[in-house]
Amino acid sequence: MTVSDKTRNNTLSMRAQPLLAVDDVERAGEWYRKVLNARSGHGGQDYEQLLVDGHMILQLHRLDEGHHHGPLGDPSLARGNGVAIWFETTDFDGTVARAREAGADVVTDVHVNPNAGHREIWLRDLDGYLVVFAEPA
Repeated sequence: MTVSDKTRNNTLSMRAQPLLAVDDVERAGEWYRKVLNARSGHGGQDYEQLLVDGHMILQLHRLDEGHHHGPLGDPSLARGNGVAIWFETTDFDGTVARAREAGADVVTDVHVNPNAGHREIWLRDLDGYLVVFAEPA
């Protein structure tokens, strides 16, 4: 195996597993399960894993729960300032419909991103995080 093969294999095996600190894990989990068409991989009041097609795509953690690592954020500060949680979905229209049914706070409605050439919708989740859904480019 060459170095470039090794690098490529390591890159392909890497997966992002973003974690959001939220006020109410069960409420946020219900919202994200509905919008993402996901299922619970853990469940609970302090921590949740959201799975799509058997892969964890998002973690939720209670903001004020420290566990072994200490609290993840300061409850007095706004959530996610400067962060966008971005999902690419082949079921863009279905995702938009589920987001609307869940009462999502739409920041920028469905539009074509002039740089990427695909449709997107920008939302705020229940904790104020900016969430973007985009169809594949």
